Amino acid sequence: MIQQEGSGWRLARDPQRCPFSVLIGGDTWAVELTEDEAGALASLISDLVDNHAALQGQLMAEEEITLELDRNPWWGCLEGDCHAWSLRLILSSANSESRGVEVFWPAPAAAAAAATLRSLWDIPIDQLS
Repeated sequence: MIQQEGSGWRLARDPQRCPFSVLIGGDTWAVELTEDEAGALASLISDLVDNHAALQGQLMAEEEITLELDRNPWWGCLEGDCHAWSLRLILSSANSESRGVEVFWPAPAAAAAAATLRSLWDIPIDQLS
């Protein structure tokens, strides 16, 4: 099991806890995700952060940006300026029996959570046990 946390965020991944092996959280919320949900979330956040990094040099100091990405089952929004940003994420499903959740990490917790989630997904699952 891997567990990491910082100011305003926390992440845990334990592949032995099925089906909800990943926990993400903020100061006042937490939600458990399946490996597939968490993998899709990590990919979506990675793309949002990469897009922000690509545009960062084009933003003036006082300029703000909003980037949205919709990739089933997640919708994500990165909002901020060239130095700091927040993340709002919504998990939804076409299946009426599935759950949905909305989460929010403010700056600077969003950047720390995104970096940790990205690195957590670089670790092969067999090394987590």
